Amino acid sequence: MGSGVEGELVSLHSVNLQFGTDGVRGDTRTLLSAEAVAALGRAGAEVLGADGFAVGRDTRASSPILAAAIHGGTATAGGHSVDLGVVPTPAVARWCHDHGVAGAVVSASHNPAHDNGVKFFAAGGMKLSEDSQHQIQQRFDQFFKTGDTGIEGTGTDRHLEAVERHLAAVVDSLDGRDLKGLSVVADLANGAATTVAEQALTELGAEVTVIHNSPDGHNINDGCGSTDLASLRETVVSTRADVGLGFDGDADRVLAVDANGELVDGDQIIAICALDRRDRQMLTDNAVVVTAMTNLGFRLAMDAAGIDVVDTKVGDRYVLEALNARGLSLGGEQSGHVIFRDLATTGDGLLTAVQLLDVTVRRGESLADLAGQAMTRLPQVLSNVVVPKLISDRQSRLLDRQCAPLIDAAMARLAQKGRILIRPSGTEPLVRVMVEADTIAEAQMEADALADAVTLLLA
Repeated sequence: MGSGVEGELVSLHSVNLQFGTDGVRGDTRTLLSAEAVAALGRAGAEVLGADGFAVGRDTRASSPILAAAIHGGTATAGGHSVDLGVVPTPAVARWCHDHGVAGAVVSASHNPAHDNGVKFFAAGGMKLSEDSQHQIQQRFDQFFKTGDTGIEGTGTDRHLEAVERHLAAVVDSLDGRDLKGLSVVADLANGAATTVAEQALTELGAEVTVIHNSPDGHNINDGCGSTDLASLRETVVSTRADVGLGFDGDADRVLAVDANGELVDGDQIIAICALDRRDRQMLTDNAVVVTAMTNLGFRLAMDAAGIDVVDTKVGDRYVLEALNARGLSLGGEQSGHVIFRDLATTGDGLLTAVQLLDVTVRRGESLADLAGQAMTRLPQVLSNVVVPKLISDRQSRLLDRQCAPLIDAAMARLAQKGRILIRPSGTEPLVRVMVEADTIAEAQMEADALADAVTLLLA
């Protein structure tokens, strides 16, 4: 191993991969080598259990060779792996849940095609605990120092029914209801959603138009999907569709567009579903889990509705930890990661889309009306500061201390009427600056100033 379809890959000795909030990610041209991924697969299998280790992947050109590396690493750990092929991330989680095995997904989610990564699931389809992640990191670091991947063979079975299992579970989540009468445009991001989304929506009776449904290994998330909704908006308006759905590359999240082409983000999706579930007595303990990035308008709406809000750090695994700890049924992120814990073990873009569409059909209301009734978004601006590589936990803590007086000064200028968050991304080499204020102009001015200040701090 050592070369890949995305160009010459670097050797194991020249990189040191680190976990972010959603596994390991990196540029396949400069960081993420097949040897490194093999060592990571071996470490993951040794910690999580190597018997029946399930491996899925997205549509990136680099994904087949990196998936093969994980299979090799699993074999080196003395295990036997299962190849699920190209599947959405939640389909791998479902397979792990159904078969009681651990697994991995080769994907960089919403990142560009030249990036890739590895996400792990513990036996039963759950995201990793901090302890498991730390153990895998320690073993990988040991292999990294010695260059010891020791690949001798794979011992891999190929099972392609993971997509069918996932499709059936999503369809069955409506308990016999359907989506007839609803016209939907689905932007599949040239990613893993291409394997299942159109079929599921059609089977449920929706009239479906799909766009960005022709993956070539290099066009995943390229001007499409949840990170670029422009063509989805245009198609929804031009076809007079009721709803647009924008998936990300591995289909574990979704954003929506109403009939007017207006964004309905993760906060609004969660608010709509939380209120609907409360009314149907399906919202466990009348509470919902969200992250620090969630718009203040969501919190105000939930308070008015008598729904408790549980806050976590940014990252869907933290949302899941809170859901499990309190036995709650609904939570998620503004980015469109939504977890229906009574229906799945992880975030699922297709399941989220179907649950959202089900509300519109049952209530006979447009998505625009439902979103407007559910919450009012306060003006919020998100600015990204690009950094050379993912910021470590130690660097993040230092940045927190350095930014504290900057945030205090900005809040004083806003007369304490707003909210500011500065945090490194756990999935991309970025520092995110989020500002909420009374007006969009105030939020933009403070976000720009803070982004400039952060850039100087990191110079």
